[in-house]
This record gives sequence, C-alpha cells and structure tokens, in this order.
Amino acid sequence: MNHTKYYKGIDIFRVVAAFLIIAIHTSPLSSYSQTGDFILTRIISRVAVPFFLMTSGFFLISKYNYNDDKLRAFVKKTVLIYAVSIVIYIPINIYNGYFAMDHLLPNIIKDLLFDGTLYHLWYLPASVIGAMLAWLFVKKTGFKKALMITSAFYVIGLFGDSYYGISEKLPLLKAFYGYVFQVSDYTRNGVFFAPVFFVLGGMIADKPFRTSLKKSLIGLLVSVLLLFSEGLLLHRLGVQRHDSMYILLLPCMYFLFHTLTFWKGHQRAFLRTATLVIYIIHPMMIVVVRLFAKLLGLQTLLVENSVVHYLAVSITSTSFAVLSVLALYKVKNSNTKTKASVINKERAWIEIDLNNLSHNVKVLRKAMPEGCELMAVVKADAYGHGSFEVSAAVSRMGVKSFAVAAIDEGIALRRHGIEGEILILGYTNPARARELYKYKLTQTLISLEYAGFLANQGYKIKTHIKVDTGMHRLGFAASDVDDILKVLRDKKIYVCGIFTHLCVSDSLKAEDVSFTKMQISSFYQLLERIRMAGIEPPPIHIQSSYGLLNYPELKCDYVRAGIALYGVLSSPHDNPHLHLDLRPVLSLKSQVILMRAVRSGESVGYGRSFVAKRDSLIAILSIGYADGVPRNLSSENGEVLIGGYTVPIVGRICMDQLAVDVTDIRDVAVGMTATLIGTDNSNSLSAVMVADKAGTITNELLSRMGTRIIRSIT
Repeated sequence: MNHTKYYKGIDIFRVVAAFLIIAIHTSPLSSYSQTGDFILTRIISRVAVPFFLMTSGFFLISKYNYNDDKLRAFVKKTVLIYAVSIVIYIPINIYNGYFAMDHLLPNIIKDLLFDGTLYHLWYLPASVIGAMLAWLFVKKTGFKKALMITSAFYVIGLFGDSYYGISEKLPLLKAFYGYVFQVSDYTRNGVFFAPVFFVLGGMIADKPFRTSLKKSLIGLLVSVLLLFSEGLLLHRLGVQRHDSMYILLLPCMYFLFHTLTFWKGHQRAFLRTATLVIYIIHPMMIVVVRLFAKLLGLQTLLVENSVVHYLAVSITSTSFAVLSVLALYKVKNSNTKTKASVINKERAWIEIDLNNLSHNVKVLRKAMPEGCELMAVVKADAYGHGSFEVSAAVSRMGVKSFAVAAIDEGIALRRHGIEGEILILGYTNPARARELYKYKLTQTLISLEYAGFLANQGYKIKTHIKVDTGMHRLGFAASDVDDILKVLRDKKIYVCGIFTHLCVSDSLKAEDVSFTKMQISSFYQLLERIRMAGIEPPPIHIQSSYGLLNYPELKCDYVRAGIALYGVLSSPHDNPHLHLDLRPVLSLKSQVILMRAVRSGESVGYGRSFVAKRDSLIAILSIGYADGVPRNLSSENGEVLIGGYTVPIVGRICMDQLAVDVTDIRDVAVGMTATLIGTDNSNSLSAVMVADKAGTITNELLSRMGTRIIRSIT
C-alpha cells in the first residue's frame, strides 16, 4: 500500500497506448487516407512506447526511490517476459524463415540485445538497457545531468532515425551510422531512445519542476501541434529513415505524462497486466485474424478494410488479454487464499502517512525565519518512521539537510540514494574517516583533541563544531574560543557549520527559560568573538523542535526538526508558544488473531496478574513489547481501539502478544484491526498519550518500535 490515491490517469492511458501500438502495426486509416494514416500511426501513436518507458521510470528511478534491489527486480521481470515472448513467437519465426538467414548467430545476438526477435519485441531489451543506463546516470550525476546525457544520446539517435536524410549527406555521419546499423537495425533502441524517457519519468515522480494542470495542458497542446508540424515536414522532405524519434516528442511526452499524474483515483492493477498482454500478443492476433479471414473468404472485409482489420485485431487481442489476466488472477488467488484479505496485516504493522509528513514540513517552514532551512532529524530510523522512507519523502519536498546519530545511519541513507548534507550528531571513531569522506558525510566535532585525531587521518572531511553552552554532554565549551579558532584555521578540516543544543527549551518554567536564554546568549557571544578574530562563522543552528516552537524569533541557518516533523509533541503536558497544526505521521496497528472465552475466576497471561471478575471475552493481538509496546502498559494501564471502541489491555504484555478485554463490545472477530497508536472511526489514541501512560516521552516510544514490524506507506 503505497498511496491512498493511485495514479488512475497513468493506468487508463495504458489502454490508449496499447491500442495505439496496435494501430502502428495495422495502419487503420490506410484504406482511406495515407496522410491521415501517417498522422495517426507515425506521429500520434509514437507517444505509446515512450509512455510505457516513462511509466517504468516513474515507478523505478525516482531519485529517492531507486535502489539496486528494485532495479534488479525490474530487469529480472522484463527479461522473463522477453524470454516467454521469444518462445511464443518461435513458430512465426520458423514460418518466416528467420532461422534460415545468413550469419544466424550474430544476427540472433543483435536481435536479442537490440531489435527483438519479432518486430515489436525490441521494446523489452530496450527497457532493460534503458533502465540500467538511466538508473546509472541518475545515481552518479543526478537528474539534471542525467537528462543532459540521455538527451545527447537521443539527439544521436534522431540523426539515425527521422533526420537520417541529413546524416547520409555528410560522409562522416553516414559512416558512423553505418557502423551503428551493423549492431542495431535502428537507433530506436535501449541506448539512444529509451534512457531519456526513463529519466523524464523519474523526474516527474521526483517533482522538481511541478507545474499546475492548466500550464501542463497548455504545454501539451503547444507541443502536440509542433510535433504534428515537425512530423509532417520531415515526411514531406523525405528525410526519415524511420519515424520513431522527433525533437518535439520529448516536451510532448513530458507534458502528457505530467498531465496524467493529476488524474488520481482507485488503482487499476488489472489494466497494467492486460495492456502488457495486449502489447505482447497483438502480432499473433494479426496472424490469427488474417488466417481466419483467408479460411472464411472474408479477406476483403477483415484485411483489406483497414479500419475493420484494426478493430478485429484490437478485439481479439483484448479478449485474449482479459481471459489471460482472469486466469492468472484465479491461479494467484487460489495460491494466496489465506493471505488475500490481510495484506500488511500479518502480526503488526506501522502506517506512515506521507500527506501528514508533507503538511508538517510546510507548517514548520512557514514558522521558521526567512532564509532558514529545515534539517530533518532522521536518527533512530526516523524515530521509528523509517529513515529512508522519511528522507526520500522530505527530499521530494525540497529538504536538503539531514541529521543522524551514527555513521552507519548516514551510510545507509547514501546507499539508498539520499543526497544533500547528512550531519552525524554523535561520535564517529576517527578510524572511519575514510568512510566519512567516501560517503560525503558531515561529522560533528566534539572536542579539540577529537578534531585533531580526525584531521590526522588524511581526509578533508566536512564538519560542524558542537558547542557546549550548558548541557555538558558533547562539544567544545563556549569559553574555549582559542580551541575553536584553532579548528577553524586548520586547513586539514573543512568546517561548514557550528551549533549548540538547548537542553530545556521544551520547558516554559521561569528558571528553564532563563537557562535557555543564557545558552543562547553564550552561543551568540562566542560567534561574536570568532568574528572579532577575523573569521566569519560558518552556518549556525541552535533550535531543535522545541527550540523553534518556544523560541521562533532566533535567526539561524538551520532548524533541526525531529519530533515535530513527525507531528507530535514529546509530552501532553507541553504547551509551547507556537501552536502549530502538526499532524501525526505514524499509526501502530495489529490484528485480532484469537478469541478466548474466560470464565470468572480464571486468569490470563504471565504471573496471573489478570483474574476475571466475570465471564469475559478476551481478544489476543499479535503484537508485544518486542514490537515497541511498552510493557508497563500491562494490567489495564494501556488501551487499544477495536472497531472504534476503546478496550483495556489485560494481563502482562508479552514479547510477541498481548490480550485485551472485549467483553463489552459486539462483533469482535479474528482478523479485525486493533489500533494501538492512531485513529479508528472517531476515537484516537495519540502517541503522546500512550507515551505518557507508559511513563516516558513520545521520542522514546516511537524510536523503540520493533524492526520486525511491517511498515506501510500511505
């Protein structure tokens, strides 16, 4: 479950694209107008394959979603489909004399890699090669440079395709393309054609240039008109060797796909599989229709009439696809019958609401001083929310700075493709300096001695200086100006930030406010002394979540947003100056796995701590303290929501299960959802309330969520 609203427009256009593909290979208007048929099949229908490529890129290589496993899965699936398709069409290849051609082996290799063993199958190896190239370029260079590189490849392909008439007049280009065509019959392949559309799809998913629907529609209309003009002009000039690649196809596809993303609704997974089957099988249906027409003497109607021929192929292809998908789903459902209704409900799961996360980012930014950047604190697996999922989401919202506690947390984010500054707030052994340098991580300097050890490792590492203004944990003492100046002047150390931490900024008690103001004053005095020494201080940050909520007037370069980013306060007793509309991002849920009738006088759980005072109905939930439920919520100290009703936890919470008393509510059954944190109908159990009942703070509760819980993104 990745979205509460799916990209319905993309799913629906898959059908349009599939029928456009059939049009390319059946020429529906050829019996009536050659020009009209050219416009339909050689201009309009040329959006179909790029659309499919962009769809793959959209879901595969968004900068914050791509990873090795996802790419490998895509390649493996596509290669499998390609292999099955090759086998399906072996009879037709035998009939066509494919295996009797000269130089069979090199031609088979060429077709397998680029051209496909039948005319429409080129799309599958192109998808594999295009995905790998696009993924590599995006990972190594970022989207902008990847777009430039793949666009350059596309331009090279153009002059071997629609603009080949120009190339063949230039001896050097003609010779170049002569070599290219020895390897691939067309430049419309996985090297020159496909990568740019994968990158465009990923860019739209990444939303760096998001525009309004109105502007997108205007851009689409203009680019389509220009594409028509380009295609007809090239056709009239007779310069096209093939007609798959146009200059205006790129902006046309960008605006078309961008427009489709505005159309959201329920997912149409059925259409995804069906349109793939249509694409694969329609050449076979062309053969079937022609054979059927010949046997029945209906060639004039079913073949020579191009519109009827197109409709016959479309109907047979669609029928075959629908029947195939229904059969596939039937087999799949029979194999997963026991799991079908409880996806993401096995034992326990966390739901992460990215809409609320996005809302919180906007609210916090609005509260921050102008020019101040939000630094997302994603340590401890983003307070139990999932460090990669949260980092990826806020990155798409424009957040470029992150904070973690340990080097391995930072490395994990880099390996998942997270860019921007990643500040390690805690200690890193200087022996790991090479990893800090390799993964471009920023290390906190906690003392002069530590800075020296790090500098002597031979790597110029980005650092922030931590200043102790009263917490007495990590950092240079605010009075150690000389030591801090030594670090700032050390050419072996790259200092790009300086910060302190306010230890009682969450409290508005008079003595705590006084102490916090002393810390702030001490830090700013230090900065002034640094300036007096002739050095301009690097970017500064003082505020964490409560620093912003209670001291929003501070002018800093960053705000380290931790608990507030996730939409909750640390304690229900906190009453900060700023009352922001923050929304909880995380819900914790489990399910009823067993119903147990317990008679009066019988006990439940370890230590017999709960003894029924009446005949009771007990529901067992598949979640326990190993999943992050505090054990001191046992024995009716904690509550759970089932069917919108609040029910008490009874007995001791076990490592893997807990029991709740559902005697007073009706119709509780195995499989029902139990909400431990979150909302059920009109009732809610907030994380801050649960933490308070457990005698702790929300920060601890959330960051101790068990690693075995499934995380569901909505």
